[in-house]
Amino acid sequence: MTTFKTLIRKTRKNNNSPIILANDYDAHTPNLEKKTLTNIKKLHDCICGIKLNFHLLLPLGSTSIKKITNHAHNHKLVTIADIKLNDIGNTNITTLENLWDLGFDGVIVNPIMGPDSLDMVVKHAHKHDKGVITLCHMSAPEAQLAYDLDLRRSSSKITPSKLYNLFLKWALTQKADGIIVGATFPSIIQHCKKVAGNTLDIYSPGVGVQGGDPKTIASAGTDYLIVGRSILCASDPYAKAQQLLSVL
Repeated sequence: MTTFKTLIRKTRKNNNSPIILANDYDAHTPNLEKKTLTNIKKLHDCICGIKLNFHLLLPLGSTSIKKITNHAHNHKLVTIADIKLNDIGNTNITTLENLWDLGFDGVIVNPIMGPDSLDMVVKHAHKHDKGVITLCHMSAPEAQLAYDLDLRRSSSKITPSKLYNLFLKWALTQKADGIIVGATFPSIIQHCKKVAGNTLDIYSPGVGVQGGDPKTIASAGTDYLIVGRSILCASDPYAKAQQLLSVL
């Protein structure tokens, strides 16, 4: 079987694209299934994967989700469930089993669950040749309020570290496949790449609408650009995706 990291790297190379489509429509958008299937058909040769957020999994339902993931796989795309999973061990494993049954290749999780629970998630995923991407630093402006929090040690002489550094450490220690670092924080992308090297792939949401510049973050070390509204809301989504690729 092929590991998640190998699968998505191969797809990126074959399509010559590091773009993952964040198919994050408003949950009240009509014809969600049809729109998503159409996006896959139109964009499959200029993206390497598609991400479905938690807020769409509920209204779509299992039948539609399976149709979408099968359609994506038929077009050689990787499928990622973005649910920021964060719970106790048994709940996490049950959730993963359901996601794999729905046809997802990888999942985005919240490492605040702790290193032991994260270790369980990663081991279960890898046992099934699936991938785990952990939050490290998000793209929204208020992300700094949490991810930049200082972690103080018992001795005041030790310089405080940031919360995102702890999450980076856990991702490396527990052998996650990748980390999320927002495109709006290129200096943090650069720092994480310097620390992690090629051990972790960096996935960056926040390109375009939130202000992230694709060329800047690619130079900083981002491996995959997660792009949603910039493509979804464009008058010509395919042309917009090609435009993004042209500056990388």
